[in-house]
Amino acid sequence: MKRREFISKVSKFAAGSLLLSPLLTSDVVYANTLKFRPNPSLWKDTDINIAWLGHSTVIINFFGKIIITDPVLFQRVGVSFLGATIGPSRLTPPALTVDELPKPDLILLSHVHMDHTDMQTLSAITEKYPGMIDVVVAYNTKDVVDELDWKSLKVLDWGDETNTASTYIKALEVKHFGWRYPWEKDRSKGFHKDGRSFNAYILERSGIRILFGGDTAYTEKLKDSGEKVDIAIMPIGAYNPWKRNHCNPEEALQMAKDMDAGVFIPIHCNTFKQSSEPIDEPLSWLASSYQNYNLQLGIGSIGETFTLKT
Repeated sequence: MKRREFISKVSKFAAGSLLLSPLLTSDVVYANTLKFRPNPSLWKDTDINIAWLGHSTVIINFFGKIIITDPVLFQRVGVSFLGATIGPSRLTPPALTVDELPKPDLILLSHVHMDHTDMQTLSAITEKYPGMIDVVVAYNTKDVVDELDWKSLKVLDWGDETNTASTYIKALEVKHFGWRYPWEKDRSKGFHKDGRSFNAYILERSGIRILFGGDTAYTEKLKDSGEKVDIAIMPIGAYNPWKRNHCNPEEALQMAKDMDAGVFIPIHCNTFKQSSEPIDEPLSWLASSYQNYNLQLGIGSIGETFTLKT
């Protein structure tokens, strides 16, 4: 691709980030403050702890294995261009910084949108722990992260399974789209063989099953998988007007119920302004609705920690 064409396209798209204003780097001013912060040093290997760090980033202590989903821990997400990051800025700070993270055993990447596969965060983590972290990615997305220093890099297509970091992992199909740049092929456009894909994941250890829903619109694909889980970590924001690719809180609750989840953990809201709904609407809607689905709300805001003692 010619340089001029690339620059033109980059200026129009923050490559997978859905709302681009304001675009350029500026002083950090957060609209929201954190009421809670996790303290992983207190976690025990005999328990399950799940802390929401912001957007789709959760840190899971799964009986002593530390797992992080879609890590995004810096101020902006988007394209790095001429020393700046072009893309949306956080409205809520991350509940932990890279320096405050315990060493991850495993990182899960649901898809390569820049608000889910953030190279600045991934580079910082792998530079701190070179060759020490396993990573699992979706089909036809390995090229985005394969130059980083991983312990192992595994690609899972829908229905694929692996045992990595002493954890059973299975990839499930959801309803979203996969390109990192708008001109790339992805499965939502019908390119099943050579398009970029997008996953949800089931994690299992010692008989406890956790769903990480990644990013998805409402779909019966999770129900049709026949899989059952104990805990569902589900996206609930960016649905207005992006309903085709993102579920609302009621739809997320229904998908969790379809998989017999007992505990619901929200993600993908209250961090970046990516859609038209008020920034606090998804969590308010969730709080007023979850009891209708016979689910326990494990976390109500960024920074909180859910603990399951066994």
